[in-house]
Amino acid sequence: MKHDSDDRFFRDISLDHHSSSPVSLPADKVPPIRQAHRLALIGCFRPRQCGIATFTADTYDHLRAARCDLAIDIYAMRSRTDPDMGSEVSLAINEQAPADYRAAAEAINASGAQAIWLQHEFGIYGGAAGEMIFELVDRVAAPLIVTLHTVLAAPSADQRRVMDRLVARASKLVVMSDYGRETLRDVYGASAAQIVHIEHGTPDRPFVDIAPLREALGIADRPVISTFGLIGPGKGLEAAIRALPLIVAQYPDVLYRIVGATHPNLVAAEGEAYRESLEQLAESLGVAGNVAWENRFLDTEELLDQIELCDIYLAPYPNLQQITSGTLAYAVALGRAVVSTPFVHARELLADDVGILLPGIDSDAIAEAVLLLLAVPEERRTLQRRAYARGRRTAWNVIARACATLVDGVALPEPPAGTRRMPAIEGAWALCDDVGMFQHSIHRVPDRRHGYCIDDNARALMLVHGLPARGQVLAQSRALSFASFIQHGWNPDRRVFRNFMGYDRRWLEDEGSEDSNGRTLWALGHAAAHAASPAMRDWAADLFDLAAPMGERFKSPRAVAFAVLGADARLAHEPGNARAHAIVERGGAFLCALWKAARRPGWDWFEAGLSYDNARLAEALIRAGQRLRSLPLEEAGLAALDWLADFQTAREGHFRPVGSDSFDRAGESFPFDQQPLEAWATIDACATAFDATRSKAWRAHAETAYAWFFGRNDRAIALADPNSGRCVDGLTPHGVNSNSGAESVLAYQLASQTMAAKFWREAMPEVGARSLSTSVPELAG
Repeated sequence: MKHDSDDRFFRDISLDHHSSSPVSLPADKVPPIRQAHRLALIGCFRPRQCGIATFTADTYDHLRAARCDLAIDIYAMRSRTDPDMGSEVSLAINEQAPADYRAAAEAINASGAQAIWLQHEFGIYGGAAGEMIFELVDRVAAPLIVTLHTVLAAPSADQRRVMDRLVARASKLVVMSDYGRETLRDVYGASAAQIVHIEHGTPDRPFVDIAPLREALGIADRPVISTFGLIGPGKGLEAAIRALPLIVAQYPDVLYRIVGATHPNLVAAEGEAYRESLEQLAESLGVAGNVAWENRFLDTEELLDQIELCDIYLAPYPNLQQITSGTLAYAVALGRAVVSTPFVHARELLADDVGILLPGIDSDAIAEAVLLLLAVPEERRTLQRRAYARGRRTAWNVIARACATLVDGVALPEPPAGTRRMPAIEGAWALCDDVGMFQHSIHRVPDRRHGYCIDDNARALMLVHGLPARGQVLAQSRALSFASFIQHGWNPDRRVFRNFMGYDRRWLEDEGSEDSNGRTLWALGHAAAHAASPAMRDWAADLFDLAAPMGERFKSPRAVAFAVLGADARLAHEPGNARAHAIVERGGAFLCALWKAARRPGWDWFEAGLSYDNARLAEALIRAGQRLRSLPLEEAGLAALDWLADFQTAREGHFRPVGSDSFDRAGESFPFDQQPLEAWATIDACATAFDATRSKAWRAHAETAYAWFFGRNDRAIALADPNSGRCVDGLTPHGVNSNSGAESVLAYQLASQTMAAKFWREAMPEVGARSLSTSVPELAG
C-alpha cells in the first residue's frame, strides 16, 4: 500500500526533540545535583516475558542512563517456570515463598537503600490478591514508592484490603492516568500530595513511514492492521476478527497481524486452545488468509520494529477500566494511527483527536473506523502527526528524569544536626488541667474525649521531680495534682491502682493493667527518692509501701521491670526497706530466667518478640544486679541491652526503634510506627549501663537515640521541638503522626532530663541546662 508522507513534519519534530533544547520537564522539576542514592527496585524483570517485566527493565535501564550516580538494586519476582535471573538481579524472590520476601526486606534494609520502588499488579505476588508482598513491604524502612499498574474502582474484598494497606504504607503512589489519580483519591482515600502522575515511558525513535521489515516479511504494500501483547480472552480479538469480513470486502489484501505469545498462565491451564478457537473463528468467517499470527514474546526493540510496520494499530480491549497499555503508548510514540475501545488509558492518551476512540467493543464500529483510515490516507496521516507529537511527551528520557526527581524527593537527605537544649516545660503543662494530665491530643489541642490515665500522671510526677530546684517551685501545684490523681487511683478493695478516668472524673475500671500498676510503683519509688519536698517524699514512700505487695505478684515482664525500677529508687531512699528489696530480688531472678529461656542464636533477648518499652527490661536487670551485688545479673542485663542497641541501629547509624506493627509478633521486627517511648527507654537504659561501666559506647547509643527526636531517623523529620516542649506521637511510613499526646511529650521531656543529667553536664559542666543548644529544629506537623 502506498503511504502518503510529510517527511518535513516528522523531521522537524525529531530534530527539535534531539536538539540542544530537547523536550524536558519544567525548570522547577529538573532534578537538582544530589548526593548519590541507592534505590531498591522491586517487580518482575527480564528474562521473564510479561509487560511488568518489560516496564521494570525499561525503568531500570533509563534511570541508570539518566542518573549515573543512582545505584539501583533489582529484586525480581520469580515463578517456578522462570529461567535463572541474570547478574543484574540482586535477589530473586520466589513469588509463593514468604521467606523470600522477608529475606529481600532484610537485604534492602542492610543495603542502605534510601528509597524503594515497587511495581504493583495483583497477579504477580503470592497470596490472596497478592497480599504476600506485605511480607516485604511491612519490613522495609526506607520511603516506599509504588507504581500501580491497576487501580480498580470496584475492587474485590481482598483487592480492597491490599490496596488500603499499600496506600497506608507508601510515601508516594505513582499512576499513569488521571483516572488512576482520581480513583486513588475518591475510592481509597489517598491524599493528593501522595499521588504522582507519570505516564508510561516510550521509545524515542525517528518516525518511520514505510518500515524496512515489510519487505523482509513479504508484506510490501498490503494495508496492515496490528494488535500486540500477550494473547488471552481479555484482548477483544474476537470482535476484531468479526470486523474483518466488512474490511476485506473493500480491501481484499488487508492483513491483520496478531503479534504476541499466548499468556503463559493460559498456556499452563489449557495449552493453545484459546488461540486455536480464534483461528477457527477466522476460518468460519472466510478471513483466515487475512490473519497472520506472530506467536512469540518479542523483546522491546523487535516489538517496536513490528509496531512500525503497521498502518493502523488496533486496541479492541473490552475492559474499559484498564489504566495502562504499554503497546498503546508505544504505538502512539511511533506515530501509528490508532483505533481503540475507550478504555481508561486510551481515553486519556488519545484525547484531542490523537486517535479514534470507538463507542465500545463493537465489530461494526471497528470496521467503520478502519475503512475510514484506509480510504482517506490524509486522515490517517493527520492521526500519525498528532500521535508522534504526543509521543514526545512520554519519551523515556523525559520520563526517566521525572522518575529521578521522584526518587530524589523521597530519598532521605543528610540527617540534621542534633540538639542539646532542655525543652520548654510549658509543652507538658499545656496538656494539664486541675485533675491531672490528659492522655491524648488532636494536633496540639488536648482531647477531652479520652480523659486521663494513671500511666501519664505517673510519668508526669517523675518529670516534676527531675526538674531543677527553680523549676520545682513553679511546678509544685502540678506535682500535687499528679500525686492526687495517683492517690485517688488506689482501689483499697482490690489492693491495686485503677488506670483510666473519663473527663467526667469517673473511673472507667476497678483495676488497671499490671503494666500501669508497675509504672505507678516506679513513679512512687522515684518520688520517694527525688521529690524536693520532704512531705512529698514521705507521701510517696508510704503509698509505695502500701502498694508494694502487688509488685511481688506481677507476671508481665514490663510490670516486673517497672516495679524493680521503682523499688531500686525506693531503696536509694531507704536501703533497708524489705518490701522494695523483695521486689528487686524477685524481679532480678524473674528477668534473668526469661532472658536465659528466650535467647537463641542471633536473638539475645527476654522474649520471642519485641514490644514497647523494651529497654526497660535490660535496665531493670542491670539495676537489680547492682542493687543485689550480683555480677551475673548485671552482665546479663548489659548483654541484652548491647544486643538491643545493635538491633535497633540502622545500617546508616541512626536509631530505628522497633515499630508498633511488631508488637505481639514473635521474632518479627517492623520499622513502623516508631514511638517516642522507645527512644526514652533506650536513653535511660544506656545511662544506667554507662553508670555501671563508664563505657563511652553507652553514651554514643544514648546520643543516637536522642537524635532520633530531631530528625536522625528513617524519615529525616524532627518529632520534637525544644521551643514548645512538644513532641508528636510517632514516626510513620508517610512522615509523622502530628498529634502530640501526653506519652510522647513526657517521653521527650524525660529523655532530655536524662541526657542533661548524665551526659551533657558531664561533657560541659560549665553550661546550664537551659542553654545547651547547637540547633533548634522545628516540630514536624
